[in-house]
Amino acid sequence: MIEREEDARSSWKHRPEGGSRGSLALIVAIARHGGRWLARLCLYPITLYFLVMRGPERRASRAWLSQVRGRRAGVWAAARHIHTFAATILDRVYLIGGSADRFDIRVHGLSPLHALVDAGRGALLFGSHLGSFDALRVLARQRPGLTVRVVLDRAHNPVLTEIFESLDPSLAAGVIDGGQPGAAIALEIRDALEAGSLVALLVDRALPHEATAAVPFLGRPARFPLTPWGLAAALRAPVLLCFGLYRGGKRYDLHFEPFCDPAVEGGPPARGARAQWMRDRVAGYAARLEHHARQAPCNWFNFYDFWNDDGQDPMAAPPHDRTAAGMRAGAAVRRG
Repeated sequence: MIEREEDARSSWKHRPEGGSRGSLALIVAIARHGGRWLARLCLYPITLYFLVMRGPERRASRAWLSQVRGRRAGVWAAARHIHTFAATILDRVYLIGGSADRFDIRVHGLSPLHALVDAGRGALLFGSHLGSFDALRVLARQRPGLTVRVVLDRAHNPVLTEIFESLDPSLAAGVIDGGQPGAAIALEIRDALEAGSLVALLVDRALPHEATAAVPFLGRPARFPLTPWGLAAALRAPVLLCFGLYRGGKRYDLHFEPFCDPAVEGGPPARGARAQWMRDRVAGYAARLEHHARQAPCNWFNFYDFWNDDGQDPMAAPPHDRTAAGMRAGAAVRRG
């Protein structure tokens, strides 16, 4: 079943960014000049602030933990959840700023990715708001010269984006702006793949009114975007799943899983079969996301009602939707 995403009023896109420019800049300065241990002390008052002042996030945390653990979660569980999120945001200062060596990052399943790179093929890395996507930067150590392009909507959390890009100006140059129209995004992704780059994007959240598929996730139907899977099919790009789980202290576990390759699965799905092909891939992705989320529940950083359903009638995205535009663009560049 293909559906439209929830009304924009309840969308994650409309939650306010946490912290002012000054407070965020202060934490970054403490992290860079005072050390990680001192900056981590600041996480406790930050956690308390969010626990007390950000009611929607607190309630979403408790609802998530209750769902994934099968028992009612209390306030202290939510505090630990929020603290974990704050810790990974802090660690971005070091991961982006070129200090990844200070962490114990254990990489699992890298061989399939190396095989694709050795064959001169680009690939899509599909991640989620589970753990730290910035742990991907360890790939630069594992494979010097490898280019990773990240699809990122710069307009979402603009202050944090600006601060982190200032830590590594090359980061901004490598970003594919997810705030562009779908056709422009698809063309940039195509060019990056043809250059042999890895293109990383988060595929667990849908934009308002974007086409989605409702599939089982932790025992309830949840909606996931179809855009990434349509692009993978149109561009014949191999897809690997990536999960960067924070384990506490300085440890991260980075998991890569080969997932699908339309170019070798008998070719891309025919037009009439594409909708079912995308839905099947979304369901498979949701199952893997659930697996890893159960292993590290406090790594879940979607602080909103992930299962929200506004009761709209199932239907495909409207023609002007960036999903449809992206798919059409992908098909066009494929034919070209």
